Amino acid sequence: MKITFRIQYRTVWGESLCVLLSQNHIQHTVEMTTRNGEEWTGKAEFDFHPSEPICYRYAVSRQETLVRQEFGAIPHSFYPGNLQQQHYLVEDCWRDLPQDAYRYTSAFNNTYALEQPSRLSDNTGRCITFRALCPGLSTHKQRLGLIGSCAALGSWEYCRPLRMKEVQPNVWHLTLDASSLEYPFEYKFVAIHEETGAVEKWETRPNRIFPLQPLQRGETYLPMETEVFFDDAPQRIAGCAIPVFSLRSEGSCGVGDFGDLKLLADWADETGQKAIQILPINDTTMSGTWTDSYPYNSISIYAFHPMYIDLRQLPALKDKKAAEAFEKARIKVNSLPMMDYEKANKLKMDYLRKVYQMEGKKVLASEEFLNFFQHNEEWLQPYAAFCYLRDSYGTPDFNHWPKYSTYEADEIAKLCTPENKAYTKIAFYYYLQYQLHVQLLAVSTYARAKGILLKGDIPIGISRSSVEAWVEPHYFHLNGQAGAPPDAFSVNGQNWGFPTYNWEVMEKDNYRWWRRRFSKMAEYFTAYRIDHILGFFRIWEIPDHSVHGLLGQFSPSLPLSMDEIRSFGLNLDREFMTQPFINDKVLEEVFGAQSEYVRQHFVTANGKGGYALLQEFDTQRKVKAYFNGKEDEDSLKLKEGLYSLISNVLFVTDHHDAEKLHPRIAAQNDSVFQQLNWKQQGAFNHLYNHYYYQRHNEFWYQEAMKKLPVLTQSTPMLVCGEDLGMVPECVPWVMRQLQILSLEIQRMPKQMYEDFGHPENYPFLSVCTIGTHDMSTFRGWWEEDPALTERFYHQEMHHQGEIPVHAPGWLCKDIVFHHLKSPSLLCILAWQDWMSINEQLRNPDIEGERINIPAHPRHYWRWRMHLTLEQLLKEKELNQTIRELIEDSNRR
Repeated sequence: MKITFRIQYRTVWGESLCVLLSQNHIQHTVEMTTRNGEEWTGKAEFDFHPSEPICYRYAVSRQETLVRQEFGAIPHSFYPGNLQQQHYLVEDCWRDLPQDAYRYTSAFNNTYALEQPSRLSDNTGRCITFRALCPGLSTHKQRLGLIGSCAALGSWEYCRPLRMKEVQPNVWHLTLDASSLEYPFEYKFVAIHEETGAVEKWETRPNRIFPLQPLQRGETYLPMETEVFFDDAPQRIAGCAIPVFSLRSEGSCGVGDFGDLKLLADWADETGQKAIQILPINDTTMSGTWTDSYPYNSISIYAFHPMYIDLRQLPALKDKKAAEAFEKARIKVNSLPMMDYEKANKLKMDYLRKVYQMEGKKVLASEEFLNFFQHNEEWLQPYAAFCYLRDSYGTPDFNHWPKYSTYEADEIAKLCTPENKAYTKIAFYYYLQYQLHVQLLAVSTYARAKGILLKGDIPIGISRSSVEAWVEPHYFHLNGQAGAPPDAFSVNGQNWGFPTYNWEVMEKDNYRWWRRRFSKMAEYFTAYRIDHILGFFRIWEIPDHSVHGLLGQFSPSLPLSMDEIRSFGLNLDREFMTQPFINDKVLEEVFGAQSEYVRQHFVTANGKGGYALLQEFDTQRKVKAYFNGKEDEDSLKLKEGLYSLISNVLFVTDHHDAEKLHPRIAAQNDSVFQQLNWKQQGAFNHLYNHYYYQRHNEFWYQEAMKKLPVLTQSTPMLVCGEDLGMVPECVPWVMRQLQILSLEIQRMPKQMYEDFGHPENYPFLSVCTIGTHDMSTFRGWWEEDPALTERFYHQEMHHQGEIPVHAPGWLCKDIVFHHLKSPSLLCILAWQDWMSINEQLRNPDIEGERINIPAHPRHYWRWRMHLTLEQLLKEKELNQTIRELIEDSNRR
């Protein structure tokens, strides 16, 4: 088989084009040639399987190294034809992502069976294959068709279009006998009814014209692949955000479960909402205490938390007394206003162990389980072994295990064999994950049948006491800590404690670790939120001796040499710039009446009129260890004060090159900055702004474009990025290029020097919301800062007079509708904010509705909705109001 590729692509000197072909995982590379650096041709001759598609992408190389290739999820493709078709003439154009790529995602497309392309008889010697991209037709029970001016194309009669075949999701092919066509001819693509074949929609563009194309016998011509558009309004949808653990039904067990998630889909459908967004649902079980309630600190990126199993879908306990005792305890724990993590999990795990004893062997021997195990063994076996060893040794920190502290696959495989005495306990975790898989898959299928987008959450970090850190430590820097610089959530920054990623190692296998993770998510979700997408550009890396986030630095980054620092006019002593600045005035300001005690116990004179910290207190970790267990007010004040002394520096040393420095984040807020004269302060600010807002833009752009195209195009899910915080200028460049939805929040405007964002100006490719799980609800925010609220009430809402102390229902309704009217593709509001519009039904405990407080690293995640889902479904007036708000905003 011969293939001739032709494409127009303007290169620069030293660059060349090639075609990367694949069929059945067999790879070929076709080098291309050009006469003018713009029109490229490549010829190849291979033996291909006659019934499998040939997929290919174009790539640019420089000095035999690939520097760029098409990265979209949809490669170019064609199918070999009949026996006579031995030479394929392919016209193409470079394509990364299709226009309106969101339409091609699983969020906006039903599942369906793909079709085999029709093959012409072996007597047909000359062929033309039309190729088109057109998304979403199956959702409307339509197919793509072709109609044109000649008889073979139906002579423009609406009831005679030719039906194309959907050979890949949203990819349509049609092969015709070239001799049956009358040249030149005009044609259009049309949407036709799935059953009758009649034309329902026409392309809005002018007629396409096909000129005479002389073909030799045995040749097939493939004109340029095209995107097809119909005059459809963009589909803007509304939805609800709520953690699964926060759901409440009459039959749940003190914590929301996957059965409750199905009921939430019923409520969404009832109110006209087409999206449900949840927080991470991975297993976080480490100590079995309430500290495990933090959903972003999981022990596995694949395994789900056992507390989300709906016990109602499992067999009832055979022991009548045990069943009665369980039901009594279930009702009690389910009636609590907040989740009691420890009680709910203990009750559910006790029940699950009893059910496992009843039916475990039968389930594990079933064909359905064996199929699940086969497809998930790579992560499931290490996870189950990890859980068994955690339970046996009383800690998830594998560094403290007397055996198996270093993961060895062969040893773990032996541990997990059915003959091993530990197998029954290990297999319990197989059983749990299988039940979770079955139940979540059922919810996913149920939601899709109702046209509801299910949006998951992918945390940026992993726990250092996790299966992944144990099994694949080479992918991580386990001596670093990920976090975030200071922002509206935390003035000291955030230290999440997660190890940072070894991106250099991950790049070597084309980010397989991430691609596997995303693929697993795609089994259940049609959209996902990338938590802290800024981490794919650079991560805030905090040294392991720090507690707060102020002494961190971006990684990767371009640190400054002393010569560069001096070039900004900052001629300071290196020791002054990098060592904590402490004098009597600082001690008085920080410690007040405790300052003399600090002089005597924690610092020593440095001979320069100031002080240095004693060696046993010169890091925040040492200070934390000293005050461990001391919770009195004086001790807490001393501890925080010493933390602030340690971070009172102008620059921090680079983690990799001790000769280079980074300006300390937010140093202008500390007393060391006040020691500079006005000229030095101006020089520092100039350097600071250059470093944080200009120096890295191109560098971080390239870092993100190494990773994000591979990851975001590895699945058909809709990609949303959480792009809050200290956002470099390059972030929106990348997100627009990859068509990743941004996150827009009115009280966190992205324009500098503005108090509030403007929903009416949000970009279409965005998620619009009133607040996130890390923020107070709208009613809570309304009461936090009266001066700010007053400006919002008068300047943004354009109301007159005195502002209400508490946000009334009519005002909350106005805010909800204002967000619904935004241009954003998705408007996903917290459940609490939806409820705020109804004064009779909303929770009177405003502060109790808050899910998380980022400034508190040990926050208890326990909020639950105060109504049951069954009650919610019966609230006809509320549900009708929400439906009308959504319809009136032209969302559907």
